[in-house]
Amino acid sequence: MTTDAGAKTRPQDEVRPPHAAGPPGWGALAIVMVGTFITVLDYFITNVAVPSIQADLGASHAQSQLVIVGYGVAFTAGMITGGRLGDLYGRRRMFALGMAGFTVASGLCGLAQSADALTAFRVLQGAAAALMVPQVLGILGVVYTGAARARAFVIYGLVVGLAGVFGQVIGGALISIDMAGLDWRTIFLINLPIGVVALVLTPRLIPESRSEQGGRLDLTGAVLSTAALVALVFSLIQGQEQDWPLWSWLLLAASVPLGAAFIAHQRRRTRQGLSPLIDLALFNSRTFSVGLAAMLTYFLAMGSFFFLLALYLQQGRGLSPAEAGLVFLTLGGGYFGSSLLSTRLAATLGSRLYAAGPLTLAAGYVLTALTANWLGTDGHILWIIAPLVVAGVGMGMTTGPLTGAVLAGADAQHAAAASGAANTVQEGGVAIGVAVVGAVFFPALGETAAPGDYPHAFGLGLIPLVAFCLAASLIVLYMRPRAKQ
Repeated sequence: MTTDAGAKTRPQDEVRPPHAAGPPGWGALAIVMVGTFITVLDYFITNVAVPSIQADLGASHAQSQLVIVGYGVAFTAGMITGGRLGDLYGRRRMFALGMAGFTVASGLCGLAQSADALTAFRVLQGAAAALMVPQVLGILGVVYTGAARARAFVIYGLVVGLAGVFGQVIGGALISIDMAGLDWRTIFLINLPIGVVALVLTPRLIPESRSEQGGRLDLTGAVLSTAALVALVFSLIQGQEQDWPLWSWLLLAASVPLGAAFIAHQRRRTRQGLSPLIDLALFNSRTFSVGLAAMLTYFLAMGSFFFLLALYLQQGRGLSPAEAGLVFLTLGGGYFGSSLLSTRLAATLGSRLYAAGPLTLAAGYVLTALTANWLGTDGHILWIIAPLVVAGVGMGMTTGPLTGAVLAGADAQHAAAASGAANTVQEGGVAIGVAVVGAVFFPALGETAAPGDYPHAFGLGLIPLVAFCLAASLIVLYMRPRAKQ
């Protein structure tokens, strides 16, 4: 979900396409934006379909979370590996392979006959997205230069925001239209014609590029990073569903040494002159390393809110998917309004903007929780619009500016690795945030939930998100290097 990585410089080891010296067309941009849009959209569009999936497939609370988090974990865990594969074997080739896998997996999701099967196909879909998405920034950085490159990255940021914020709107519309009685399955099957067209046009419009530097894929690093994230998220989700059995605590604890082993392995490969999955020299920059921690904390609070709000609106207030989508539209209005003004706000507030954004988001969450409890089950849902606009403003103030500041803190020679790390933190934050919210929301709701139980559980679920926002606002204060005495 980053927006400007690679815009500042192009690594010297890139193989440029033969026609790169001529003015590039916008065909390559259009195709990679299609890939970006559908992968980000499918991260969030499922939120609004959860009630329909539960009703049709009999999915439990944990299974409904895994439908979302399974995609997110596979997407997140495979991002750095996918980027490395593009460097080694060609970005266009890996983009096309990822698009093909994503299209097939989308079809399988649309045909799934059980919650477990849908979860497995969502994991496959996320893995394909992890192969495709890391190639986008690399392709744009090679094909376009100067002002054209700057425009390409601006469009990239707008597409990511459009897909993330309005995923619920699009999902609600597709479910409500209910083409051919397909209900929730439409949100996956719609990817088939899109994917086929993109695959046909990819070799015609996107030039091939790769890194000249050799090396081999760090398979051990890929396994360790994937295992650490899976252990963390799976234990959080299944642990709360099964009343925290011993194995869930053991699995949660195992994520710590797995993560430590991954870091040690990366250091060892760097000392040996081998290519690591991620260059740890990135973290020598205080702005980048502290900013990355702030990004993780912020995205724990942002992406999971969509999941929580969708459940409250549909199951707690009885809104249809389309009606819930319209409520999300107000959140998107605040997001895009403040995003358009973020440049002016940055000129006025400077680095204070990075702290003001999460604080505004926290205020929006508090107002939303208070409003939901005040409304109960009978108050008009329109009263919740103003708090959601405030939350959307906070998101728009933070997402783009904070990401840009973090990436600007990385050395130019590590721009590609910085982009991969930032993408991983963003997507991982969303996935883990959903697990944390579920661990609070579902127990508060109880096994025999009635509509009247949702406002209270919704408010409790927002408490950790407010805490994450406050923590992010505090962490960003330490991004800038200390002044020398």
